Amino acid sequence: MATGILYLKTKAITPSNRIQLFERAFKLYCFDRELRLVLLREIEKIEVAVRSQMNHILAHEKGVYWFTEEELFRDKEKFKQSLDNLKEDVKRGDEQFIKSFKENYSNEFPPCWMILEVTSFGSLSMIYENLRHGKTKRMISEYFGLDRKSFTSWLHTLVYIRNVCAHHNRLWNRILSVQPRIPRSPREQWLNNGTENKKLYFVLSMIVYLLNTVNPNHSFVERLTTLLEKYPKADRGAMGFPDNWKTEPLWQY
Repeated sequence: MATGILYLKTKAITPSNRIQLFERAFKLYCFDRELRLVLLREIEKIEVAVRSQMNHILAHEKGVYWFTEEELFRDKEKFKQSLDNLKEDVKRGDEQFIKSFKENYSNEFPPCWMILEVTSFGSLSMIYENLRHGKTKRMISEYFGLDRKSFTSWLHTLVYIRNVCAHHNRLWNRILSVQPRIPRSPREQWLNNGTENKKLYFVLSMIVYLLNTVNPNHSFVERLTTLLEKYPKADRGAMGFPDNWKTEPLWQY
């Protein structure tokens, strides 16, 4: 069951087995669907916090049009691509605040607090990655208790997971094609025991870690635990959960 596909040998298939097979497959589907919905909700909270911190720190340091300042970025081609993407985001934007800006101002771009509201999480992740290394970039990652390399990697991974969830793809036992970096000297409580960073448990631990900063009173751990108890047949090992995961301080609630 490690691949999420249930099967029986041909000679063993009976009407009763077919019913059992269908029921088990359907329960796994339901589990995966509910899991994706839970993760979308929590990733959205993290995304909002990332937008807020990037705007707060960069606008304070470089002004409300910081995203147009080429000297802030390492790769000129990626910078130009980001600007093109932002132009398209503004052009497509149908939010009232974007319409109002277009009606009342001739500026090519609205200020940062508007434009980052209409750009995608993926674009936001790429903008952060392309920032020049230095104090400002470090201030953003340190707000979340991570070094910049780990924070960049975690953003990319969360974008990947969000896309998996949004496109209704199987998640629960997926081997991650975008694997997050194991953090170096995280500021807050992290996993005590080494674990695979290519399975979902690592991503769930990332989300707990980030929510502990973004929303310390979050109920994610409780809701996830309830979901796992609801579907006891979902293979924890296939998701990367170690046997002692509940004893990890990170997962205490």
